[in-house]
Amino acid sequence: MTGPLSGVRILDLTSVVAGPLATQMLGDMGADVIKIEAPEGDAPRHTGPARSPGMAALFMSLNRSKRSLVLDLKVESAKEALWRLIAGADVLVHSMRPQKIDRLGFGHQVVCAKNPRIVYAALHGYRDGGPYSGQPAYDDVIQGQSGIAALMSQIAGEPRYAPMIIADKTCALAIAGAVSAALYARERTGRGQFVEIPMFEQMVAFVLGEHLFGHNFVPPMGSLGYTRVLASWRRPYKTRDGYLCMMAYTQEHWRKFWIMVGKSELHDDPRFDCIASRARNIVPLYELAGACIAGKTTDDWLALLREREIPSARVSSLDEVMADPQLKASGFFKRATHPTEGEILYPDLPVRFSDSGTSSERLQPRLGEHSIEILREAGLADNEIEALIATGATLDGKPKAQAAE
Repeated sequence: MTGPLSGVRILDLTSVVAGPLATQMLGDMGADVIKIEAPEGDAPRHTGPARSPGMAALFMSLNRSKRSLVLDLKVESAKEALWRLIAGADVLVHSMRPQKIDRLGFGHQVVCAKNPRIVYAALHGYRDGGPYSGQPAYDDVIQGQSGIAALMSQIAGEPRYAPMIIADKTCALAIAGAVSAALYARERTGRGQFVEIPMFEQMVAFVLGEHLFGHNFVPPMGSLGYTRVLASWRRPYKTRDGYLCMMAYTQEHWRKFWIMVGKSELHDDPRFDCIASRARNIVPLYELAGACIAGKTTDDWLALLREREIPSARVSSLDEVMADPQLKASGFFKRATHPTEGEILYPDLPVRFSDSGTSSERLQPRLGEHSIEILREAGLADNEIEALIATGATLDGKPKAQAAE
């Protein structure tokens, strides 16, 4: 593996979306990610269309750049195997509730005491110390609690979830960033540390990035909620033949726009003559712009707006995103031949490193595909591995037909 995290070994005890997406990013950046699963496998292995059992679409999206090890942590010999791995690991990431990981015997106090250099990252629903600590949490629950569903009601007329797993994916970015920062700190101090990533607090910070608004000040100098993004007219503009996204933002953008549509007098209109005035009068501003845009086709507007360097784009369906010329030219979508799943498609890691590079050559693993090789690397003898396989505490990862021979 190549990448800025080459040489870092990560034990991944996460499941579902947030943790697996985070460790996939870290794996793409070169880390040796060992995905530790129960014998039944991670739930996304069974979510969506699949060419073979345990390799469903959602799993394929979240689990490249990893090796798979099965360990049934209800079995003592499997726990001992995990301790052998912890001794040589740089990072342990899990998404279990604190009380569950403590019952298994792998709470952060115990693990960090045995390996003081390890970065122990825990994705929790809620920060420790509050009344919600230890409660289960999933994306939908956190979207509701953090204010996202209520914000959506201003658009849809009733509370709605965003049509994507936005809390899990945002927390995945937080995990990847926090682990990288803790590894950098270890380079300076020689010590690992415990890192808690709470979904609720992470998403409240995410929402309030713009929506704290007037409450940034004590006492408040205005209401909660950023008026521009909550405006009813903040939506794609209707053109003669479709829809257009236009984001005139600066004074110069609006000057060029008003001149272009023959309403240059609006540039000096006191409602719109500076960013503060526009923010206070965002509904009439967008309403006037929308009335102007309705008269031309989307292609006409794109040509005019791009000539004037006013940010704009057409509204793209998912099918159109897949065919986008920018993504094609930049080589964003990758194709590979998976040893069991045939030809597959996946999006590249978006970031690029000029010196370190990235790698996604390690394709999605079958359940337990690397169990034997990883346990050998941890120093287990073949008879110990055979005993784990015999009890079902690990799997050898062979396809079922081959395993039966």
